Amino acid sequence: MDEANKQATEKSREEDEKPLDGQDPSSISRRDLLKLAGAGGIGLLLGSVGVGSVWAGTAKLGAPAASTASNAGPKQVIPFYDTHQAGIVTPAQDFICFAAFDLTTVKLSEVRDLFRRWTEAAAKMTAGQPVGGEDDQPSLPPADTGEAAGLHPCRTTITFGVGPSLFDSRFGLGAKRPEALADLPRFGGDSLRPEWCGGDIGVQVCADDLQVAFHALRNLTRLARGVAVLRWTQEGFQRTGGSGSAGETPRNLMGFKDGTANPDIHDKQAMNDIVWVQPSEQPAWMSGGSYMVVRRIRMRIEVWDRSTLSDQEATFGRYRSSGAPLGAKNEFDPLALDAKDEAGQPAIPLTAHVRLAHGEGPSEKILRRSYSYSSGIDRQTGQLDAGLLFICYQRDPRAQFVPIQQRLAKRDKLNEYIVHVGSALFACFPGARQGGYIGEGLFE
Repeated sequence: MDEANKQATEKSREEDEKPLDGQDPSSISRRDLLKLAGAGGIGLLLGSVGVGSVWAGTAKLGAPAASTASNAGPKQVIPFYDTHQAGIVTPAQDFICFAAFDLTTVKLSEVRDLFRRWTEAAAKMTAGQPVGGEDDQPSLPPADTGEAAGLHPCRTTITFGVGPSLFDSRFGLGAKRPEALADLPRFGGDSLRPEWCGGDIGVQVCADDLQVAFHALRNLTRLARGVAVLRWTQEGFQRTGGSGSAGETPRNLMGFKDGTANPDIHDKQAMNDIVWVQPSEQPAWMSGGSYMVVRRIRMRIEVWDRSTLSDQEATFGRYRSSGAPLGAKNEFDPLALDAKDEAGQPAIPLTAHVRLAHGEGPSEKILRRSYSYSSGIDRQTGQLDAGLLFICYQRDPRAQFVPIQQRLAKRDKLNEYIVHVGSALFACFPGARQGGYIGEGLFE
C-alpha cells in the first residue's frame, strides 16, 4: 500500500470511529451504525429509541446501555427508615406497582412477624440490595427472585397501610381503629367491582424502573405466603423523566395535565396541615402517618376521542395545550372562578372538573399521587381498559377526600367520560425507626 492510500485509509478509519454528529464521544460511532445496518439492526435501534424514551427515560439514539450507570438518578437511594414513610411526599417516580392483600391467618403474632419480614426486605430492596443472604445453596430456592440483580435502586419507595377490614374481630384490634379510617361512602355514579376494592393491607411500590418495582412487590408477596394473599394489583405509569422537560406536570390519558393544583410537597407546614396526622390526633400509633385513598377510574377513551377540543377544555376547565385555567394564560395561574367570558357566562363552567375539585375551604385539600394505567382490552366491550389509578393522601378523608368526591359525583361534567370501578382506603403508618419495624405502634 503506497503512502497516499495508507493515509486515506487511516483517515477513513478515524471518521468511522467518530461519534455521529450531535452525539457525545461515548455515543455510537459511524462504524457501529454501519455494522447495525449491515446486520439489519438499524430498525431495531431506531425502534428502541421510542421505547427507551417512554419507559427507560434515559435512552437516546446512539447511547450505549452502560451510559445509564453514570447517571446519578437510577443510583439514588431513598431511605426506608425515616420519620414518615417514603412514597407519600416523595416526588413521584415513573412507575407504580400497587397491591392489596388479604390476611389468611387469624393470629396477630403472625401478622406482626410478617411486617417485621416486610420491613427488613423493604429496607434492602429500596437500597438496591437483594432479599435474604447469599443464594449459594443449589438444593434450596433462591431467597431473592433475581430479576433486579445488577439494577440500580431507581428511587424505589415501598409504602404500607392497613384497611378498615383489619380491625374486625379477627385480631382484637377493634379498639385501635382510627375514627378517620371510616369506610368510604358509596358515591353517585360508582360502578364498583369487588375485584378492585378493599384489602386488609395496601402496599404502594414506586420506582423509576418497572422491573425494579415489580421485583419488590413480587418478593413481598413471596414473604407473605401462609399469612396473606394478593387481593388485587394494578401497575401504572406516567411519562418518564427523560421524555419531557424537567419539572413539567404529567398528562393523563385524556391529554390534560394532571396534578397542577397539588400543594407544595416542600412546604413543611402545608404537609403538616394537609397530609400528616398530628400528635394531638388519635390514635397515637397514627401520629406521623397519613390516610391513602385509592380509586381505579376507568376512562371511556373511545368516547373522549370523538369529543371536540372545546368540549374537552370545558369539561376540565383548563386549556389542553398549556394547562392554564380557562380565561388565564399560564398553567399555575389561580382559578378565576368569578371571571366571565365574552358572552357573560362563567369562564370556567359551573360543571368543570377543576372548579368542583378546587374545594370549598382550606380543609378540602389533598395531595394527589396518581398514575395512568392500561390493562389491555375489556373483553365484554372490546374497548380499551385504561384510565387513572387515582391515589391521594390526607390527614382525614372524611373532611378532605369525601366532600370533594361527593361534589364531583353530583355535578362533574367529566363523569360523562369516566367511571369509578375500584375503591380502597388505607391508614399508612408513620415511618419505621432503625431496629424497629413498620406498624410497630399498632401491633405491639
